[in-house]
Parts: sequence; structure tokens; C-alpha cells
Amino acid sequence: MTDQDRLGVKWRKSSRSDNNGGACVEVAAVNGGILIRDSKDAAGPVLRIGNPAWKAFLSTLR
Repeated sequence: MTDQDRLGVKWRKSSRSDNNGGACVEVAAVNGGILIRDSKDAAGPVLRIGNPAWKAFLSTLR
């Protein structure tokens, strides 16, 4: 279990991801930003993105 899991962070994976070993990421909202991790390596590294950067990223997807 990772530190984020112990702290009660709720990870979400895209509804479009499959369970066939595809390259997926999970995200979790935390105070002031978003955490991102590889869904295949839950104990691996976590990237933290601030809210302004996350909103800018999402706006480019629309």
C-alpha cells in the first residue's frame, strides 16, 4: 500500500481503460492539485500537478 492509499486518496482510472495490460494512468484529487500514477505500478512514483496546470492540460484536450 502506498502512502497516498494510506492517507485515503481516492484513485480513479479512465472508464475507457481496459484490464488487458494497457498503458493506463490513475488520477486522484488532493488539496491544491492532482496526483497521477501508472495504474500497473501503484507503489511506484507519483507525479503531482498543481490545479492551474491540470486545468490548462484539460483545456487542451477539449
